[in-house]
Amino acid sequence: MGIHRLNHAVLYVSDLARSVAFYRDVLGFRVIPMAPDGFRGVAFLQAAGSTNDHDLGLFELGRAAGRPTAGPATVGLYHLAWEVDTLDELAVTAERLTAAGALVGSTDHGTTKSLYGQDPDGLEFEIVWLVPADRLDDDALAARKRLGRLDLDRERQRYGGQTRGGVGVSVPA
Repeated sequence: MGIHRLNHAVLYVSDLARSVAFYRDVLGFRVIPMAPDGFRGVAFLQAAGSTNDHDLGLFELGRAAGRPTAGPATVGLYHLAWEVDTLDELAVTAERLTAAGALVGSTDHGTTKSLYGQDPDGLEFEIVWLVPADRLDDDALAARKRLGRLDLDRERQRYGGQTRGGVGVSVPA
């Protein structure tokens, strides 16, 4: 089985309206009207610029639902990672996550530059920019073996804020 990319994710959420607002207002998703007739408590969203049928499904459990328990002591999904095209877009996303109180960390993985956020239910996600294949050098490759502090301003100076990420890595050259 050859996997090309993650097609979509489906999440259980406690409050559908709150989650839709978060993914729409903070991360730029848009609601796609495709819930089956008579189906309540479900929303399908598409990422900005996506041509995918939907990138995210949200299924409401209700406010009594417990917080996620997956973590260092339990089995479960840690996070999903969504890729952005440019470092400028990653910087804007960092500002939006910070303003929403949803940014929980950032890391320089050498070949990837990552932000970590949590949605209103505490589900963690990663927003990532990948160094294009033609810009991968020994320093970037060696840095994959350690976690570094992400300095977005320095990375934008190094690679250019509008340089398209992932070219030759996650997207064709």
